[in-house]
Amino acid sequence: MTETFDIAIVGAGITGCAIARQLARFDLSICVVEAANDIALGASKANGGLVHAGYDPTPGTVKAQVNARGCELYGAWAQELGFLFCRTGSMVLGFNDEDRAHLEKLRQNGLANGVPELSIVGPDRIHELEPRASTKATCALWCPSTGFVDPFEVAIAALENAVANGVTFMRSAPVEAIEVASSGEDARFALATPAGNVRCRYLINAAGNGAADISHMAGAEEFHMVWRQGNIVVLDKEPRTLMPLYPVPTPISKGVIVTGTVHGNTVITATAAVREPGDTQTYASDVNALLNGARKLVPDLETRRVVRAFAGGRPVIRGTNDFFIGQSAVVPGLFQAAGIQSPGVASAPAIAERMELVIREAGVELHERADWNPIRRAPDDFDRAPLARKEELIESDPAWGQIVCRCETVPEAEIVAAIRRRPGAISVEGVKRRCRAGMGRCQSGFCQSRVVAILARELGCDPSEVLLEDTGSWLVEGSMKGVHQDGDA
Repeated sequence: MTETFDIAIVGAGITGCAIARQLARFDLSICVVEAANDIALGASKANGGLVHAGYDPTPGTVKAQVNARGCELYGAWAQELGFLFCRTGSMVLGFNDEDRAHLEKLRQNGLANGVPELSIVGPDRIHELEPRASTKATCALWCPSTGFVDPFEVAIAALENAVANGVTFMRSAPVEAIEVASSGEDARFALATPAGNVRCRYLINAAGNGAADISHMAGAEEFHMVWRQGNIVVLDKEPRTLMPLYPVPTPISKGVIVTGTVHGNTVITATAAVREPGDTQTYASDVNALLNGARKLVPDLETRRVVRAFAGGRPVIRGTNDFFIGQSAVVPGLFQAAGIQSPGVASAPAIAERMELVIREAGVELHERADWNPIRRAPDDFDRAPLARKEELIESDPAWGQIVCRCETVPEAEIVAAIRRRPGAISVEGVKRRCRAGMGRCQSGFCQSRVVAILARELGCDPSEVLLEDTGSWLVEGSMKGVHQDGDA
C-alpha cells in the first residue's frame, strides 16, 4: 500500500513531533514516519529533560539562534499542549577565581544569545536560591529562565495535537529506501517501509541518530553521526524539588548536572563518552562519575536512593558541535533537522518555528487552516488531581478507583485512557511514559503484570504478545497466573 502526502517527516522524537505540530496548522497533508513502535524512543527518551536557557552555545551558531527562543516558547507550548513544565531557574556553580572568569564568559554568551536576566551571584544569594547547594561554591551564574520537562511527554503531547489536526502517524516503519524523482513530479520522494510506502512532495529528515542514513538514502549531504553516550541516574522523590545546578562546562559537555523533575524526583545527568552506535548499556564507572559529580554540587544528596540508571546516545554530527537545520543544498525539497543533540529539548519549539520559516523561504505555500486547534487537553492525572476531581472520576467509572501502580497512584482507568489515546500506548513502557505506571520506587515490580493484562485486553491480544518496549521485547511466555483468558485480573 502506498499513501501520498504533501510532507513526510522521518522521526517521531521531540524534534519531529514539534515540527509536525508546527506544520499541522497549515492546509497540508502530513505524515510522521517512525522506525520504532512509539513516540520518542531515541534520544528524546534518554535525557534529563532540562530546558537550558541558552547561555552555553557559541554566539552565531544555529544552537545559539534556537536555544534561547525555544526556552522562551516553552511557557506557551506547555499551556497549549497540557504538559508539565517547571521554570525554576538554575545556577552554574563556581568554586574559584578561574571558575568565576568562565561564568562571566557564559554570561556574555547568554547576553549575545538573548538570554534574559543573567547575573553572577555570591554565596549568600546562592544559598537563598538553593539552600542545598555546596557551601564551597564562591560564585554562581544565576539564570531565572531555565526549566525542566519530561521530554517524552512533550513529544507525545505535540504529536497528539498534530494527529488531532489531521497528521498521520506511521509507527514500526523504518525507512529502507528513498527514491527521488525529477523536480517536475508532484510527489518527488518515495519512501519504502515495512509498514507501507509513502510518497511526498517534501521530505523532512528529523531522524535523530539515523539522520545520516536518511540523508544518504535521499542522495543528499553525506555526514556521519557520532554516538556520544550519556548515562543518567534517577533518585527517588524528595519533599522539595531541587533547582538545576550545573558545574562549569567542558568543551564537549555541560558536565554532571543535578536537577529536579516535574514529578519530584532528582536526576543526575549526564556523562559524555563516545561509544559504539546503539550502546545503551549503563557503566559502573559512568554512574560513579555521576554520583561523585553530583555530591560536589549537592553534598547532602542521598545517592543511595537511586531507583533507575539508564543511558542513551546524543545525535552528534562528526566534525561539528552544531545543529544542521535547513533545506538540503544537494536535493531540493529535502529539509534537514539533523545533529539535534543538547540543547535539543530546549530548542524543539524554536526548531519547529525555524523549519516553518525555511520551508516558506523554499517557496512552499503555507495557508493556515480555518479549523486549526492548537489546544491539547491534558489527560487526567489521578495522582495530582484534587479530591473533588478524584471523586468525580470514580463516580463516572469505578476503574478510576482501582489502583494498579501504588508508587505513582495510577488507577486502571488512567492506563486504559493512555492506551486509547491517539496515538496511544501499545507497550508496557508506552503506558509508563504516558501515565507513569511503573515509573516509581519499585520500577514496575508490583504493577507490571497488571499493566500487561490491561494491555492484552485493550489491544485484543494474548499477554505473551504484549511488548515491554519495541519490537521483539516480549515479557511473558505461557499463561499468566491470575489472568483470565480475556485479560481480566
